[in-house]
Amino acid sequence: MNRIQLSQLAVLAAVAEGGGFRRAARELGVAPSAVSHAVSALEESLGIRLLARTTRSVAPTEEGRRLLESLKPALGEIGAALDALVENRDRPAGPLRITMPRLACEHLVAPRLGDFIALYPEIELEIVTRDQFEDIVAQGFDAGLRLGEHLEADMIAVGASPLWRASVVAAPSYFQDRPLPRHPRDLLDHRCIRRRFSSGSIYRWEFEKDGKALAADISGPLILPEDRLILVACLAGAGLAQLFDARVDDYVREGRLIRVLEDWCPPFDGFYIYYPSRRQMRPALRAFVDFFKFQ
Repeated sequence: MNRIQLSQLAVLAAVAEGGGFRRAARELGVAPSAVSHAVSALEESLGIRLLARTTRSVAPTEEGRRLLESLKPALGEIGAALDALVENRDRPAGPLRITMPRLACEHLVAPRLGDFIALYPEIELEIVTRDQFEDIVAQGFDAGLRLGEHLEADMIAVGASPLWRASVVAAPSYFQDRPLPRHPRDLLDHRCIRRRFSSGSIYRWEFEKDGKALAADISGPLILPEDRLILVACLAGAGLAQLFDARVDDYVREGRLIRVLEDWCPPFDGFYIYYPSRRQMRPALRAFVDFFKFQ
């Protein structure tokens, strides 16, 4: 059975229930000729007469009656499913898939998940943490969280955090026999802990001062795949690291890390929730956006 036959079977059921083509046409909101054509096409494709037609009435043949009896449970289930969908269209419920970097999940989303689930117990939320930017449509996600500078122009974006900043830090032990860098070019004389993304690229440290942007090709003997490992190595004195303030603030306050090049590390746009369209937005997604957007 193909999709066309499925719609033709629905038309056949409407004709049999209404007792005629005109009544079925009014119920379906189409022309009587379209109803007649659909039934005729179905009979032709099956090679079986399904309706007996006279000038005064239309009734199922024996074959048509048996077919309709067999179809009745399935059509009833389809109708019930559609009715339930309409009834629940304004209630946040069902599966919701969101992609985001681990850092955004740890600092912005995970701490509030208990309250979110308590408020929306019928939402089945799945969070996938990945560093690379996702084509959320192609990958089957409802939405994602990413830094504002990485968003595509055709996405709807809603702020999910205040401004963020990345700092260059190192443990006090690292500077025992080394001078503090005063300019990004001084990093050439230092051991820098580099990060390789899952895409294979190595992150270039980015700086800005007085409106002038600069990207530094840093070097060092250590390359790690994620910022949590970089933080551990940095605390152990392995070298300089560039990490988001959310990762290092507590360690700086405790004196376990020292910030350098602060005048070259201004704040920038933080994280945004992004999704493809506002049209017919699912209630579950609307609930997520409203809950986690930055107030």
